Amino acid sequence: MSQIAAKSFRSLQWRNLIAACATVAVFTFSLGEMFPLLALKMEKWGISSSVIGLNSAMPPIGILLAGLVIPKLAHKFGSRRVVLVMVFLTAMVILTYPAVPYLAAWFVLRLAQGMFVATLFALSEAWIVKFAEGQYRARIVGAYATVVSASFGLGPLVIGYLGIEGFAPFVAGAAVLLLAMLPISLVDDAAAGEADEQEEHVSIIAFAPKAPMLLLAVGFHAVFDGAMLSFLSVYGVRYGYDVATAALLITALALGNVFFQIPIGLIADRTSKPETIKVCFGLTVLTMLLLPAAIETPFVWPLVLVAGAAGFGIYTVGLAMLGDRFTGTDLVAGTAAFATVWGGGSLVGAVLCGWTMDGFGPDALPYTLAAVFGIYLVVSARRPLIASQRA
Repeated sequence: MSQIAAKSFRSLQWRNLIAACATVAVFTFSLGEMFPLLALKMEKWGISSSVIGLNSAMPPIGILLAGLVIPKLAHKFGSRRVVLVMVFLTAMVILTYPAVPYLAAWFVLRLAQGMFVATLFALSEAWIVKFAEGQYRARIVGAYATVVSASFGLGPLVIGYLGIEGFAPFVAGAAVLLLAMLPISLVDDAAAGEADEQEEHVSIIAFAPKAPMLLLAVGFHAVFDGAMLSFLSVYGVRYGYDVATAALLITALALGNVFFQIPIGLIADRTSKPETIKVCFGLTVLTMLLLPAAIETPFVWPLVLVAGAAGFGIYTVGLAMLGDRFTGTDLVAGTAAFATVWGGGSLVGAVLCGWTMDGFGPDALPYTLAAVFGIYLVVSARRPLIASQRA
């Protein structure tokens, strides 16, 4: 009887895990379309890079604000119900963009979108962390990152087919997003709710001294993430790319994550995770320094691919380090801290690179990111990623 119960439990865990991954994958497909779509629309309106950067900073602000209410909402209403509501509200926001084509309104809409997105991602990733317990956690998280990146990279292809004019690209994004409701319905709410109750008692501030450099690494990764997602397609347009081709730069960036995150994880497991993170930082610096010379040549595509692999590999290896070192409430505190730091870093990346591109031209995007990542390498030279003592 106990063997039957164990098999039933494992079956439920895998069902929940697959459903959670499918939920995020469908959602990131829609987001992969929205990031370049909104940036390219504002670029066509003649909006400056600094203002586009400020607008792109609204979702990270929403992420920071949502962190204050996510545990309470999930505890009161159930995480599955909250996620379903957030999917619907995000779809409504996407449909509102073309209906209200005014810059001021888009600031409000993107702030709301950030709050809704943060809630969906936080609860879905909490499910994944919980349901991926055991000896397969690192491989499952790596596979999850690959699936999410693949779905995100496919999003910009919609722009290539539908363009950026009218309601069509927005309707397509909202329709795909609503498909996420199907896998969400398969998640066992009782099992997911256990994680929500635990998350309510997590203290991010108490966790921070245990892994300050690891959190800083995630924050610097988010600077790269926020800047590249907001401005890489705009960078291509500034160098004469058409809209469809410029959007494909985001796809190439994401494909670096698709193809290389599992190999990066294997290398980190067999060598040293802290050193692997530093190599990822170094490779990102190198690719950013080479990007201005490559942008008008075919070499830009493999270069952006490597940049995506290295830049996003920081998060993958960092998450593996977190799972290796921390368990229970410490692990939950760490994942919550990762989300908060990502929101802040993405905000800084979008605003900083928008300002520098306005002041120094399009090449300020890669050079700014190279300088930021170089600063981390200097600071981390003699500091461990995770403190030696545990509280």
